[in-house]
Amino acid sequence: HDHLHCWVCATLLQMVKGSHCFCSSCAAGRLVFENYLRTEYNDENLLFWLACEDYKTNYCETETNVDAQRIYREFVRVDAPRQINIDFVTRKEIRENISHPGPNCFDRAQRLIYSLMENDCYPRFLKSELYKALLEQAERK
Repeated sequence: HDHLHCWVCATLLQMVKGSHCFCSSCAAGRLVFENYLRTEYNDENLLFWLACEDYKTNYCETETNVDAQRIYREFVRVDAPRQINIDFVTRKEIRENISHPGPNCFDRAQRLIYSLMENDCYPRFLKSELYKALLEQAERK
């Protein structure tokens, strides 16, 4: 597999997790996707998803409450500065459980946001000028 082009055939999950490869082209692909979301005023989805991954990976009962509260304040609550687009039931469930957060307290919201990115943002990104420019740059290498 040509690592210079591996981000091109990556799934959204591989791109955002960066778990399949650590080459510079993969990093560039993720950075361009982040920049694309920023131009659409939609980067809160990716930032929330990444924050949830970090939260689960580094889960520690003694420090969890602070991290969970930060994610809640930044992304979930109704007046959050980077409020994500989730349904009322999911938002209510998180609000009710945020005082005693477990390692999976954001899972439902994270799945919804991933689905939104996968079915809406990512297909548009693949048709964008940013993606085409990155593809051309990779093909020249």
